[in-house]
Amino acid sequence: MQRETIQIAVASILAGASMILGSTAAYADSGPTIAPALKCEALAGIAFPASTMVIEKAEAVPEAPAGTVPIRPPLPDTVGVAIPSNCLVQGVIDRRVGAEGKSYAIGFAIALPDRWNGRFLFQGGGGLNGSIRPPLGPQAIGEVPALARGFAVVSTDSGHQGAVFDASFLKDQEAALNFAQASVGKVTMAAKAIIARYYGQAPARSYFVGCSTGGREGMIAAQRYPAEFDGIVAGAPAMRTGRSNLGLAWANHVFAQVSPKGENGKPDPTKAFSPSDQKLVTDAIVAACDAKDGLKDGMIFNTRQCTFDPASLACSGAKTDTCLSREQASALAKAFAGPRNSRGAASYSPFPWDSGVAASGVAIPGILVTGARSPVNPNVFETIDVDAIEDRMNADGMDRLQATANWTNLNSFFGHGGKILFYHGVSDPWFSALDTIDYYEGMAKSSGGLDQVRANSSRTYLVPGMGHCQTGGTLDRFDLLQAVVDWVEQGKAPDSIVATGPAFPGRSRPLCAYPQYAVYKGQGNPEDAASFECRD
Repeated sequence: MQRETIQIAVASILAGASMILGSTAAYADSGPTIAPALKCEALAGIAFPASTMVIEKAEAVPEAPAGTVPIRPPLPDTVGVAIPSNCLVQGVIDRRVGAEGKSYAIGFAIALPDRWNGRFLFQGGGGLNGSIRPPLGPQAIGEVPALARGFAVVSTDSGHQGAVFDASFLKDQEAALNFAQASVGKVTMAAKAIIARYYGQAPARSYFVGCSTGGREGMIAAQRYPAEFDGIVAGAPAMRTGRSNLGLAWANHVFAQVSPKGENGKPDPTKAFSPSDQKLVTDAIVAACDAKDGLKDGMIFNTRQCTFDPASLACSGAKTDTCLSREQASALAKAFAGPRNSRGAASYSPFPWDSGVAASGVAIPGILVTGARSPVNPNVFETIDVDAIEDRMNADGMDRLQATANWTNLNSFFGHGGKILFYHGVSDPWFSALDTIDYYEGMAKSSGGLDQVRANSSRTYLVPGMGHCQTGGTLDRFDLLQAVVDWVEQGKAPDSIVATGPAFPGRSRPLCAYPQYAVYKGQGNPEDAASFECRD
């Protein structure tokens, strides 16, 4: 379905609507305000003018009690509040037969709450997508997902079905284009058409929240569909996966040089550092950087001033549990510095030193535990040719098309009052948080400078100890959705966001907008965010 045809459908619906909201004053909070204009089941089979969208199913879903709905599978967490009764609509866009006779369509699901707050949320995907995740709005929401707040929430498979890292759909041109960018626009317009038909009025405000691939999709929303969204939250964006995979391949290669060989006779980078070595490294990083935010608490908030030299851990003699071999120390420094090509230019950002580099027992372990093995290409790189990999990336049209790291001109999005918040775990083992910072600074430079962008349009938050999107020895529960809503609708710029998490029961900290960081004031309860302030 083309964007223009959906716009025609929306215009047709709105022309007959009895009331169109033009003010956000009614949505100062997330309380229930608007009832449906028709029965849920009536949506099934409705035709939308000049559209290839087909609603296959529409069913009323009763309220789900707190603790009965998984919030972020496969994690064991469940939603701690009731999920309200809603109309769950399932449908497809552009059903067709594609490459190799395989059936394709953009599948989507949209949850329409019985008591709607007038807002629309696009829930970003993950990995290579391929499945429709429950439309709850679960990312960066603290404890209350978007659907429970009254948002209408849509999710999508982005145009194909398959396992999370199944890339076979790339054989089909349109499926590849949908994944790279087009599904964001198509699903947005389809969702808005359904919302307008169901409630008799269009959304007053539209938001996007996602992490990883969902973070990249959020950037696509701002860069390529600037008029469609008012507020965006983009976490750990997979914005140049070719480069980040090269960064992992480089670290994997360096670790392989100091790894014992496995049963297959090949080095095993996951064994490059023993558990005692990993603890030694983590403890040394914390000892070097923890107190630079004014408090020794196992969390490194002053990321920019965290300097650590692995050579300080090198054994002066034989290897013991209290030191690293010189080869291990050298490999650690090279891996975190990132790859360079034969001209000496950086091929990917360095990885920051942080307390979670050896995190284990979590959904996505730290980079030392994984041996820097990519989920997309888990090979062991005994040898590596950085120049050759760069050449392949430069020739890969798909890699360039889906990348969002180079487009920094957001003046259309910012011009209508759009806001975008970024966040990234400092211990992310897949995508370097420093790469997101590089993009943010480049985008700010293209948009009037960092001070102007921070004041009016965009902010970034680094989360110490957090891995990829969530988990780790960290505080990974924070509500950036409400922060962006308040900024869009009330003009309240989010200087800091309070974070909590199960890793530190009873602890809270402010996540400060980059380049500021949280500093202990020197008095007050050190477990309370109120005892901290944001400083440059």
